[in-house]
Amino acid sequence: MTLQVIGAGVGRTGTNSLRLALNQLGRGPCYHMYELALNPPVNVPLWAAAVDGHADWERIFTGYESAVDWPTAGFFQELSAAYPSAKFVLTIRSPESWAESFSETIYKVLAMGDQVPEVMKPWFDMVIAVVRKTGFPFGLDLPGLAKAFVAHSEAVKAAVPAERLLIYQVKDGWGPLCAFLDVPTPTDPFPRTNDRSEFWDAIAANMAKANAAS
Repeated sequence: MTLQVIGAGVGRTGTNSLRLALNQLGRGPCYHMYELALNPPVNVPLWAAAVDGHADWERIFTGYESAVDWPTAGFFQELSAAYPSAKFVLTIRSPESWAESFSETIYKVLAMGDQVPEVMKPWFDMVIAVVRKTGFPFGLDLPGLAKAFVAHSEAVKAAVPAERLLIYQVKDGWGPLCAFLDVPTPTDPFPRTNDRSEFWDAIAANMAKANAAS
């Protein structure tokens, strides 16, 4: 099994909904930050090595047919070269609404470095490095985040051939995604998940788990 579908959209663009959709369409298992968190002692060093320019994509993605969300989205250029037949999905939304959502979720979590349990620090450091690599360093205000979001989208469009790339909003549902992947359209509703309350519930659960293990 090798990657057939790669998500180039960053977190808070509907990546978890896309993960569920790809699994339902038979393009899974789909790798997501959730998958990485299943085995941090193995996965975190692999991604940290990727940030340092020593990626082992085969080992990272063994058993997966698709991948979305960070850290994957931070490596769209490398992955386009490594998987020349893969299709890419760039999930987008209004830059302003994304900046507001990101600043109140992921960005806020990344600013909590001194509060995370010791066992989570390697994961935390890796995620910060990946987010920075993708063009989102600390210290950006909302207009700066929106500008960086647009820059990321333009960089993906420049790096991935148009015939391999779907620019997609999850609010558009099954139609564009199924047409791009050439698969039948399900009759079930398109999955909608990971709103802000779900995000913070997941963070709290992971923190509690890490504290219990330390």
